[in-house]
Amino acid sequence: MNHAPIARNVLAGLLARWMMALMLVVVSTSALSQTTVRPAFDHVKTGFALSGVHTSARCESCHVKGIFKGTPKDCSSCHVSGARLAQTNTVMPQRHLPTTAACETCHTTQSFVGAKFNHANVVAGTCATCHNGSTAAGKTQSHVATQASCDSCHRTTAWRPAAKFDHAGVTPGTCATCHNGSKATGKPASHIATSQACDSCHNTARWAGARVDHGSFTAATNCASCHNGTQASGKSARHVATTENCTSCHTTTRWAGAKVNHGSFNAATNCASCHNGTQATGKSATHVPTTASCASCHSANAWTGARVNHSTFNAATNCSSCHNGTQASGKPTTHVATTANCVTCHSMSTWVGAKVNHSTFTAATNCASCHNGTQATGKATTHVPTTANCGTCHSTSAWTGARVDHSTFNAATVCTTCHNGTLATGKPTTHVATTANCVACHSTTRWTGARVDHSTFTAATNCASCHNGTQASGKPATHVPTTANCGTCHSTSAWTGARVDHSTFNAATVCTTCHNGTLATGKPTTHVATTANCVACHSTTRWTGARVDHSTFTAATNCASCHNGTQASGKPATHVPTTANCVTCHSTTAWTGARVDHGTFTAATNCASCHNGTLATGKPTTHVATTANCVTCHSTTRWTGARVDHSTFTAATNCTTCHNGSTASGKPANHIPATGNCVTCHATTAWTPSRFNHTQVTVTNQCTTCHSGAYPAAGSRPITHIPYQLLTGVAITNCDTCHKSGFTAWAPARLHSSVSLSNQCQTCHMGTYTPGQRRPNNTTHNAITSGCESCHKSTASWLTVVFAHSAANAVGTGTCDTCHNGTSAKGKPATHIPVTTGTAKCDSCHRSQTSFATAVTMNHGVVTTATCKSCHNGSYTAQGTVGALAKPANHIPEAQLLNGAAMDCKACHVSTTSWSSMTMNHNNSMGNGAGWCKSCHASGTNFLGDMEKKSLTHERSTGVTDCSQSGCHRPLGSEGTLFRNWD
Repeated sequence: MNHAPIARNVLAGLLARWMMALMLVVVSTSALSQTTVRPAFDHVKTGFALSGVHTSARCESCHVKGIFKGTPKDCSSCHVSGARLAQTNTVMPQRHLPTTAACETCHTTQSFVGAKFNHANVVAGTCATCHNGSTAAGKTQSHVATQASCDSCHRTTAWRPAAKFDHAGVTPGTCATCHNGSKATGKPASHIATSQACDSCHNTARWAGARVDHGSFTAATNCASCHNGTQASGKSARHVATTENCTSCHTTTRWAGAKVNHGSFNAATNCASCHNGTQATGKSATHVPTTASCASCHSANAWTGARVNHSTFNAATNCSSCHNGTQASGKPTTHVATTANCVTCHSMSTWVGAKVNHSTFTAATNCASCHNGTQATGKATTHVPTTANCGTCHSTSAWTGARVDHSTFNAATVCTTCHNGTLATGKPTTHVATTANCVACHSTTRWTGARVDHSTFTAATNCASCHNGTQASGKPATHVPTTANCGTCHSTSAWTGARVDHSTFNAATVCTTCHNGTLATGKPTTHVATTANCVACHSTTRWTGARVDHSTFTAATNCASCHNGTQASGKPATHVPTTANCVTCHSTTAWTGARVDHGTFTAATNCASCHNGTLATGKPTTHVATTANCVTCHSTTRWTGARVDHSTFTAATNCTTCHNGSTASGKPANHIPATGNCVTCHATTAWTPSRFNHTQVTVTNQCTTCHSGAYPAAGSRPITHIPYQLLTGVAITNCDTCHKSGFTAWAPARLHSSVSLSNQCQTCHMGTYTPGQRRPNNTTHNAITSGCESCHKSTASWLTVVFAHSAANAVGTGTCDTCHNGTSAKGKPATHIPVTTGTAKCDSCHRSQTSFATAVTMNHGVVTTATCKSCHNGSYTAQGTVGALAKPANHIPEAQLLNGAAMDCKACHVSTTSWSSMTMNHNNSMGNGAGWCKSCHASGTNFLGDMEKKSLTHERSTGVTDCSQSGCHRPLGSEGTLFRNWD
């Protein structure tokens, strides 16, 4: 569009305004305002679209003195006090919030007021620096008194509702200072009447769930003042009718479990007024039929235990009318079979004590039909065992006085079954203690003349229970004092020949009580002098073999007082010469195993004075040759574990003098061949770990002399060692050809320094030899039959690779996808533009075999079935300007066009090589609704494109809602080319 006419119009307008200024002395302001005409100029073209109050601002308020160039576009140049263009503009006041943010961060061009400050970067706890009532709104007069920062409770988007107040520092009982209905929520009008502090019932987290503390309430408390159904739950409609206070029946902790106090109720009380089955439990359907008051039978404490008043009942009363097993207990299934009325046998006060009339019963009556222990008393468990009818022994009037017929009893009969002192006469208290059957000693006709059979008695039998001098003869006055059972020493057939059983005697037994030479044998005159008890040395079975108990003897005991060769064995002639007491070396249990106490021996002790091979063990013939004292190497506790003190040995010491395999361990047969002294490699404290001193040998080209496998300590190459012997044209003569760290380490080893890059890579790089990394198992490598060096161009790194694409895989053959699938070779990244797999091949766009990123030309021919925006949507931009670029942020809003949401880029962009080759497709937009022209063509819009923009009112001031409805522009007007231009 040609701007030349517009520029001329602007200059003309400026000249006109200068002339009008000269005419102000004669022309009134109102007349001037009526004749002012603003030029038609699209301010968007300048890069600064006018919006808000800027649309009505006079041009000269910004373009001072008609100067357009250099007019500032930032707010502060016009709206900060002292700025060049701020003379008549609203400027930032002195009390403005201190900030370095641009004005438009908070303000809009519509109005300065109502600005929303962005608090995102405000430091917590600093609200009051602005919100102080001057710079910005602060706490009101009615605000809760607090020193906490605003952000402790308030949000940065609004003061209300405030977040939870931190009550942590609030003094208990002071809630009402804030919660008074003014500063903070107070008690509602329907609140329970109370002068208690809020925190008596409520917590600081919420009002709901408050529970009144009834702990101080008493029977005098008027519960109904709160529990009236309004302020708190009251009596339900079906509550027992009463004017009593709640606490008469209920507790202060819960309603449930209330028990009415029946203490003042009596027989005159109408129980059914409450106990009617609604307000309180009433009579059950199975209740005994009666019109009597509940209290006639029941107590005021419990229903159970009720007893019917039978005092008026007599023999004519039909008991079973109630006692039928439903309304009242009836005859149990175990009752004696009878049709007689209950009162025939039972009284009206109790069931128990009923007595059957046996007057008509005879010996032929089957007593057990009733007396079976169920219907009537049967034989007790302690009854004499019998199957005879009761009448055989008992009468029908009483059980007692029965006499058993013993005529059929014999020795097999268990007499005590009956004769146990309960069923029949038993053993008297003076009877010989026994568990034998009565017939073992007594006859079935009389008790007298019985003799005890001792044949079954054992040592466990308590003889004294009978042999106590009363029931049977006991111990005479001269008997050996003992509490042992008679059977311990005597037999059951005779007293004589008794032998005392000493098995229970112990060290506490005073042997001399008997063994005093009178009652039993005592100590002979030649006995070892001692006051110890006999059992200290002798056993309880015999005198011989006595062993003195030496356990209490100490180093102070004079062993020689007994061990003098006469009373007890003494030192032999070959004993080590010593005046020490025996216990110094010997134990009190045996001579053998004596160990000399070497604790006081030192290096100055002449060990050989005893250890000479005669008195004590001496040096063996194979001992290391030395004149040193034994303690130099050996400890005073044992020979074994002796270690020669090598601390004075040096490299000059001839180790093999001792370490020759005989005197001391020498070199094994598979020792590394070396002629150096042991200390050259080994330490004087241990053979291992040893470090071979390679300085003693010439290392160069001689490693295999030791590292051949013949000497385990040196080791050899492993079975997975690279087979360098199979390579041609190499110059490997010894280990150090590849292993370049000398004798300090095998690694790092470099084979390729002796092998040139040739066609022999696969000899080692096949996976058998660990150091030789093999080619991976994938499609790309498995298809290769030539050597590694065809692609890998360096012996230092696999990564220096240039894949040799065969002629069959040249660009254009469409075979890239065979390998470049993300597994065999690098495939499409996740952000790659979506192309149809199998149809679009890599080399449709990528034209280089050396790099995907170079020589890329998008071939839209392979995506003809796809929509442009399936790629050009901002998701596939990883390739920058050669990727699928998305719409810019200020692209025209095609959604405003009819059917715009379904439109694709190619509706306007007709070229796949350039976006700018496009023709605007209005898609038959006829204006109105989704097709508003003004969405793009109104002044102030800032979308890409060369569309002309004007104000809706640039020709008319009323009745215009869209360009297409002006009556001028097509498609509804008459001017312009349809969907192409205005004129």
